[in-house]
Amino acid sequence: MKITPLARTEAARLSALFQAAGAVPVEADILLPADVLLDLYGEDIRARAYVTTDPVRGEMMLRPDFTVPVVQMHMETRAAPARYTYQGEVFRKQEDDDRRPSEYLQVGYEVFAADTADADAEVFALVAGALDGLAVRPATGDLGVLAAAVRSIRTTDRRKAALLRHIWRPRRFRALLDRFSGKVPVPAARAELVASMRAGLRPGAEIALTGVRRADEIDDRLWALVEDAAAPPISDHERDLLEDLLRLREKSPAALSRLRDFAMDLEYLRPVADQMDRRLEALARRGVDVDALDFEAAYGRTTLEYYDGFVFGFAAPDRPDLPLVATGGRYDALTRVLGQGIAAPAVGAVIRPDVVVALRGDAP
Repeated sequence: MKITPLARTEAARLSALFQAAGAVPVEADILLPADVLLDLYGEDIRARAYVTTDPVRGEMMLRPDFTVPVVQMHMETRAAPARYTYQGEVFRKQEDDDRRPSEYLQVGYEVFAADTADADAEVFALVAGALDGLAVRPATGDLGVLAAAVRSIRTTDRRKAALLRHIWRPRRFRALLDRFSGKVPVPAARAELVASMRAGLRPGAEIALTGVRRADEIDDRLWALVEDAAAPPISDHERDLLEDLLRLREKSPAALSRLRDFAMDLEYLRPVADQMDRRLEALARRGVDVDALDFEAAYGRTTLEYYDGFVFGFAAPDRPDLPLVATGGRYDALTRVLGQGIAAPAVGAVIRPDVVVALRGDAP
């Protein structure tokens, strides 16, 4: 599907709106170094992006979104507060639905500011205003909720790290939770390996190394399996708390109350609930009807993995054939990675001009 002149006109309107809110327009290369994206997201990104090879620069990817290059640009100056806007094509493979375009426009707005609750509210309210008059419904979530819950449970640091690493992969997360809770048996091969290690044997120690892992890395992994086998299972009570939390879906004030209830058992949820309280107050000050705003604790778990806090999306309930018209969220951890250990509080959003045009009835 080609990008239409109407979509480009809408992109220009949105860009002007964001500039009027104080954003500086910036641009990003269409071809991005693949190693940065692979380091951030792992090999899974290959299934969603177009990869090519440059004879000088090596492996490259057609721009899957703007956030990474914009953050890289910002972290060179670390000016705060700062606001940016951008517009242009992004490229995504659509193997599951060939009716959706693999090339389309995005218009974005990114805010780097210390008052995180107010910045979250600013971005959400600005996007809501840009979509005013369209038959869309917002949903919100907070990926920090599940992360805080995982950090609160009584289990080993390695298990917590594994669960945190797979928050964005619901099936893998559940499989790990089942295993760590003792709900599924340990694979026979792993049990035999652990038994051999405990007996003082070193299975495979004499085999020549042919991969990229060093001998000491393999040894560390083997002993990690032994340590994991000795760890007690996650309790049924804590597992049930995580399950109940993942099912949390309420209007925002009721969801906040439920989070405070969960925090009685999951202590790291307390600051997350406090942050949500401040965010709702900031949203209300900007005219958002928070009493009608949906909140889902599991919302955003299948998006790109740089979101780590407040997340939101705007969908058209009457047009299930269309993708989300807008998405956004907080990505503080990404700035720490791209800033070489120095973080900058950041939140942003993107709008699909082609979907806006379709919802207005200007296009099918």
